Amino acid sequence: MSSHLLELLDLSFRWVHVIAGIMWIGNSLLFNWLDRNLRPSARGAPELYGDIWLLHSGAFYFVEKTSLAGQPMPRPLHWFKWQAYTTWLSGAALLLVVYYLGGRALLTDPSKVPLAPGVVMTVGLGSIVVGWLVYDMVWTFVGRRSTTAAAALSLAALVAMVISLTSILSGRAAFLHVGALLATIMAANVAMTIVPSQRQLVASVGQGRGVDESISARAKRVSIHNNYFTFPVIALMVSSHFPAVYGHRWNWLLLLVIVASGAGVRHVLNVRFTYPRWKTALAATMVASVVALFAILSVSVSDNDATAGANAAAAVANRPVSFDDARRVIDRPGCRAWSSSSSRSCCSSRRPRRLRTKAMSRHGSPASSSSSPARSPRKASRTRRSTSSIVCCR
Repeated sequence: MSSHLLELLDLSFRWVHVIAGIMWIGNSLLFNWLDRNLRPSARGAPELYGDIWLLHSGAFYFVEKTSLAGQPMPRPLHWFKWQAYTTWLSGAALLLVVYYLGGRALLTDPSKVPLAPGVVMTVGLGSIVVGWLVYDMVWTFVGRRSTTAAAALSLAALVAMVISLTSILSGRAAFLHVGALLATIMAANVAMTIVPSQRQLVASVGQGRGVDESISARAKRVSIHNNYFTFPVIALMVSSHFPAVYGHRWNWLLLLVIVASGAGVRHVLNVRFTYPRWKTALAATMVASVVALFAILSVSVSDNDATAGANAAAAVANRPVSFDDARRVIDRPGCRAWSSSSSRSCCSSRRPRRLRTKAMSRHGSPASSSSSPARSPRKASRTRRSTSSIVCCR
């Protein structure tokens, strides 16, 4: 696949992913806000949970929350699901384009665990699948008996996943894959719990059986999980812009602080309607998060860590360079620009000559070695062009 096509796919999927994510998160925050701000209905009908008046775009809106008990199903009925599906599908495509196609970004840090590309890809994709399976099984079997135990097991599994990924993958890839794991759990909650529960609810009301509270409770539980995942996922999706964070030697701890900070802020915003001192709690949560991140980032590298890092760097430097490694460098946008015909003239003409002289002295010039076949002018021209491109990329 050409580098230009990869760049175009990167742009397209990223654009769709951001727009769909804004729509999905915006819907989630709006309905969460509505649920917490409903007022008892003035009509006093038993099927009404509450209502609210809104002002937007120069007009007034009246919204009711109802169970529709004994009433016909309204048409059309608007569903909120494709925002979640589009966000996940575009995010999965973007992850494949950036990390799994064309070698455009390294999944692993060779100074940590030198693994073959196929093994690293299996670890990256497998972590998302295994993480979701663990979450689903914990809340399916343990969550029925104790939500506290299920929450504790989920947190322990998340910590183990974070430490494992940051020990195997590069820091940037680890942060993105943890974010992808949480986003996959959110999208799976929509596709496998929330939407099926809503279909059962529609069928129950349509048949005149009323609302089954167990169905609503199941959908509400995973909706709350998605609500708390929202802020951490947003932070992890933009973490690639902060190399000081994902490149830190304690990046696993920074990642956990980011997740805890996002969930903490989300919790304070959830309880602000019933907790009078929520502003103080929100400010304290944000300040504590910033202080924790700054303290970890400010930790200086000890002599032992510096020696270990130097030894790891030397081991990487002495490692034979494979064709895949060289292709990753050449495939970078900067190298493509330098090796293009329009930019080749900016390279110094002395460097290609040195490289060609060194190569000729190694293999023998056509004039001094009768055993070396003379190259045609066309082949020599191609050699000079490729040599110039290599020098420019370096």
